[in-house]
Amino acid sequence: MNTSQFLAEFGTIAAAPNGVQRLREMILQLAVMGKLVPQDPADEPASVLLQRIAAEKDRLIRDGKIKRPKPLPVIRDDEKPFELPHGWEWVRLGELSSKIGAGSTPLGGQKAYTVSGIKFLRSQNIWNDGLRLDDVALITDKTHEKMSGTHVSAGDLLFNITGASIGRCSLAPDDFDTANVSQHVCIIRPISRETRVYLHKLSTSNLIQQAVMDEQVGVSREGLSIAKLSLFLIPLPPLAEQKRIVAKVDSLMALCDKLETLQQQRQQLDPMTQTAVLDALLPSPLAGEGLGMGGASAWQRLNQHMTTLFHTPESVKALRETILQLAVMGKLVPQDPNDEPAAVLLQHIAAEKDRLIQEGKIKRQKSLSAIENSETLPELPKGWEIVNFGTYAQEVSTGPFGSMIHKSDYIQNGVPLINPSHMLEEKIVPDFSISVSLEKAEELTSYKIYKDDLVISRRGEMGRCALVDERSSGWLCGTGSFFIRFASIVDRQFILLLFKSKTIRDYLGGNSVGTTMTNLNHGILNNMPVLIPPLAEQQRIVAKVDSLMALCDKLETRLQAARETAGWFAAEAVATM
Repeated sequence: MNTSQFLAEFGTIAAAPNGVQRLREMILQLAVMGKLVPQDPADEPASVLLQRIAAEKDRLIRDGKIKRPKPLPVIRDDEKPFELPHGWEWVRLGELSSKIGAGSTPLGGQKAYTVSGIKFLRSQNIWNDGLRLDDVALITDKTHEKMSGTHVSAGDLLFNITGASIGRCSLAPDDFDTANVSQHVCIIRPISRETRVYLHKLSTSNLIQQAVMDEQVGVSREGLSIAKLSLFLIPLPPLAEQKRIVAKVDSLMALCDKLETLQQQRQQLDPMTQTAVLDALLPSPLAGEGLGMGGASAWQRLNQHMTTLFHTPESVKALRETILQLAVMGKLVPQDPNDEPAAVLLQHIAAEKDRLIQEGKIKRQKSLSAIENSETLPELPKGWEIVNFGTYAQEVSTGPFGSMIHKSDYIQNGVPLINPSHMLEEKIVPDFSISVSLEKAEELTSYKIYKDDLVISRRGEMGRCALVDERSSGWLCGTGSFFIRFASIVDRQFILLLFKSKTIRDYLGGNSVGTTMTNLNHGILNNMPVLIPPLAEQQRIVAKVDSLMALCDKLETRLQAARETAGWFAAEAVATM
């Protein structure tokens, strides 16, 4: 990826996970490699700038203002991490600096701090975006004079050389008065003041930060020696190009700041906006057609802005929950006065249950608690009924007691036992290592599950369930599960939808019992109040939920594709630098 492609995909990369931070890193990396701004053949080359810097250094040595440093080793070709553009030069940091030296601690340590005086800069004051002086320590003028070797001047680079903040670098601004630094901070004083801003940008780039990580020493605490720091390789552009680079970096970093601010604002506003949108879909007492006051048109309007409103997995999850909530409250599809009411459906279920009891095929269940009239109960749509779940179900049974099956009974590829871990997305996915022989299965025949039964978790995630299909018919309910049997007329897909809804899951989770683990019992499940629509409406609800969930699936696919694309652009940009 070239620079123009990188800039064209700026917004796309920002959308990737941790995208803005990666953008900042890539901007600096392009800058120090000479790929952020075009070269100008008319620019005075960096070699001429280096000659002036060397001459100024010699003058400072002759005037006794600095000591002659030890010669620095020649830069070998195998040290150079990449090829430089025309007019650039590799140079060691020590060649560009009149001073590279660490600070020191005043005599007495913290006891030397005063309530007023000269600033004493510590590592916590040094940040890439500038000095932070809200908690700066102060020392007296006398202490400051005694520490003359650690005076800070305007234009100095202050570089943390120990601790967790190693590598952080601040540039002392032009209007900076004076200060001292602690032993954890190094003063780097460029000979040419014109290079200081470029050198500061370079110091915060991955090129220098990686050099810090490669060269740090120390066992219990990170540290960087002054000698190592002076050997750091600097890719030095022509002075005119340095200024173009700094201007471009500043403008792009300002754009990153705006993107970051917008993302933060969006993160704060998104949940409120999404909640407002989803609440608008929830029912109004005056709504007669479902979907609150807006009806199907509300979904049409929402669909037009889905990508904008729902652009995180969490927001799409909330949308799914709202769809299910509308479904179980009778507000997702319109009622049809021609539908046979749910009361007739319940009569059919009761008649079939009585017949099976008389034939000795099922046992008569215990009396169920009356559903109390309460302000917390929702107003029922026309044709709906509210009943105990045990009234709607034909039979609710648990798996075998733990004493009836031991691990020693397990064989490979026998008759599987179905526990909560085998219920994935309303389907049964068996583990054939948790199975028993045909002979053992016959001993447990009363725990066999059959096609159209529902198996449900009685431990852990309440409401987790799966529908028994042809393949799993005849397998065994595990000790951690219930199996529920229904009359032939019952729509099983609507039952699955009920158990996915927040209303049912909250009920089961809030009323489960047990001390060491959540454990659902017969009484809680059988007495759970459920809202039952007419059978024809159940089928319309299931069809509508399926279509809307498919819409959510597409949205998640688009979101995932967008994130992958942004990640690819970011990775491609890094790989081609």
